[in-house]
Amino acid sequence: MTLIKTNIFPEIETQIAAFGFEDISVERKIILQPLIDFIQTKVAHQQEIRLNLICTHNSRRSHLAQVWAQTAAAHFNVKNVFCYSGGTEATALFPMVAQTLVQSGFKIKAITAGNNPIYTIKYGENEPPIIGFSKTYDDDFNPKNEFAAIMTCSQADGGCPFIAGAEKRIPITFEDPKAFDNTPQQAEKYQERSLQIATELFYVFSQIKL
Repeated sequence: MTLIKTNIFPEIETQIAAFGFEDISVERKIILQPLIDFIQTKVAHQQEIRLNLICTHNSRRSHLAQVWAQTAAAHFNVKNVFCYSGGTEATALFPMVAQTLVQSGFKIKAITAGNNPIYTIKYGENEPPIIGFSKTYDDDFNPKNEFAAIMTCSQADGGCPFIAGAEKRIPITFEDPKAFDNTPQQAEKYQERSLQIATELFYVFSQIKL
């Protein structure tokens, strides 16, 4: 059977082409391996793959990870992947995260206003948009069971030793770009973190045997 490749926006494809998996340390690859194993097992059994990317405020790292994981699945033709994100509390998707993703080629539109806007985030013309807004990890928008809980920050990882309904709990933590908010390095550091998250998640999906 011929796989039909997802048409990802060219600007994102250009970014993807620059990812260097050789820059991922051995230590980080060991940390990423449980996620590879989880996805591979689901693929082997032709089961749906649900990933809930979790951070404290569901405002920065968890959203970047959700968007890049969904895009990586599409890029590598790993089917039936559904990526979500959540926090231990709800705040709002930080605007710099949206700006950073736009710089990488994503098409983003705010479809509601207010303190916690809802965004549609598209990585391809004919692909369903990712819905981005801040919510708790157990919000009704997210799956209740049969998912992997990916802990993207050490605070959430330490504060939530148990995630109800999760088949597997996998800590893959990243440094918080929030430390550079309102500094001259802000845009650079958000882009740096986004590309680290993207590179590592693309590495994960590159290892999946279909």
